Amino acid sequence: MIDKTVASACAALEGVADGATILIGGFGTAGQPTELIDALLEQGARDLTVVSNNAGSGDEGLALLLAQGRVRKIICSFPRQADSWHFDRLYRAGKIELELVPQGTLAERLRAAGAGIGGFFTPTGYGTELAAGKETRVVNGKGHVLESPLHGDVALIKAERGDRWGNLTYRKAARNFGPVMAMAARTTVASVHELVELGGLDPESVVTPGIHVDRVVCVARSATRAGGFKATP
Repeated sequence: MIDKTVASACAALEGVADGATILIGGFGTAGQPTELIDALLEQGARDLTVVSNNAGSGDEGLALLLAQGRVRKIICSFPRQADSWHFDRLYRAGKIELELVPQGTLAERLRAAGAGIGGFFTPTGYGTELAAGKETRVVNGKGHVLESPLHGDVALIKAERGDRWGNLTYRKAARNFGPVMAMAARTTVASVHELVELGGLDPESVVTPGIHVDRVVCVARSATRAGGFKATP
């Protein structure tokens, strides 16, 4: 019997190695798998390369992972925002490496990894510092840059509902990078707020099929994180 559910977030993160590349879903705090990041903090893996849309915010989740010195390199699109003080501090001190990737290119590099595509040409970044050292060519009169697929050792994603086979549905903006990251990693760990019986998910609503998911853990919905964003004065 196929059963990918695990009892706790800590159990779901067992075996993550030092030096691993971790894909972390989320668009800001929307869809960020905070409970899984907390479990990764407890698990202890270090010298990590993190792939995420941003570089953490405030003092929790991904930001806390950076603050504790566990991340060697971050690959992201938006490293700086009003409350990204931990990244700012580390970067200015030369204690973290940054690879800046435009958001659409980041998504497509992840999708290419999951689809088995060896690379793709995009006009984004052509003629800028982001194209340094990369192959370029002109396609239909327009300059393009060759971008490589972006694989991960482990993907940490947040879904809304799932079953024991790993089929997942998402809630609105919490969907963001989850589907492509699930396909791009050797091991995908998903947190869900509701675990249903097989057949409890409408097949037409399943976004990530279970073939791309290795571990599923059910976590309670936090009142402060339910909407994905914190209220500001």
